[in-house]
Amino acid sequence: MAGRNKQPLSVIQGKGRSNHITKKEAKKREEQEEAVRGYTDKIKAPSYLTKKQKEEFNQISEELVRLNIFSNLDVDGLARYIDSRDQYIKLTKDIRTMKATRKVEGHKLASDDYAKLTRVRNLLFNECKAAASELGLSITSRLKLVIPKKEDDAPKSEFDKKFGDV
Repeated sequence: MAGRNKQPLSVIQGKGRSNHITKKEAKKREEQEEAVRGYTDKIKAPSYLTKKQKEEFNQISEELVRLNIFSNLDVDGLARYIDSRDQYIKLTKDIRTMKATRKVEGHKLASDDYAKLTRVRNLLFNECKAAASELGLSITSRLKLVIPKKEDDAPKSEFDKKFGDV
């Protein structure tokens, strides 16, 4: 289906663009979003991650749960991000020890291994970047979520009571 991605109601309200949504539609949408949000009761690092990767998984998942943008359904995505990021870091360290060129009969030529490993590193980088964006790990992806502040429990004025929900 063509068009824009549907934004959560909280994002629309946070941007101040909810004028076109009736109270009834907003309530229905909130219920739908709550049903789709998912649970956070079974968030556990997958067994295929190393001990260090599991520690990183736990740290990142706790932060994402605090932001209310992570659930049981996102566990595998975060694990893939951490695994590809780990591979990217290892490969980058290996590439730094290599020479980009080699001498053949007095001429400098590009090293085939260096070029191949650089391409693989770029693929891993793009994989990490896409996963980070999907999970809200980058600042730009979080800015798209503009989660508004919760309202105060302060007593409402007479005017707010009568006209505040308009």
